[in-house]
Amino acid sequence: MTSTPASAELIRHAGLRVTDSRRAVVDALESHPHASADELFQQVSARLPQTSLQSVYNALADFVAAGLARQIEPAGRPRLYELRVSDNHHHLVCSQCGKVEDVDCVVGAAPCLHPSETHGFAVEAAEVTFWGVCPDCAASPL
Repeated sequence: MTSTPASAELIRHAGLRVTDSRRAVVDALESHPHASADELFQQVSARLPQTSLQSVYNALADFVAAGLARQIEPAGRPRLYELRVSDNHHHLVCSQCGKVEDVDCVVGAAPCLHPSETHGFAVEAAEVTFWGVCPDCAASPL
């Protein structure tokens, strides 16, 4: 995994300082969307052995706060991170292997789903997770 000039530009555009570890985390997210911090750490530490798991967590927290990355939390699974933040898409999660796929907006424009009652909230986004069995798990004998 080599760092791309685009990763530095993404970080700068988010208003963050560019560091080698942040670039490595962005590059890992580009090649492994829907990855956990531990999975990203494995990718980053292969490239930058001096990087700590804490620095990966710090970069991810900074990215989420700056709007560069999105954090998703499928029930019973570790937090996952992705760089696709420009829309209000949803996710399919395999209940057997944990594979995650993006699903475009369910109906209409963001926030995609309109609650029957807002209780005065100004709805900005809807997070929908569809659970099922992916084709690989469905085809595999038990």
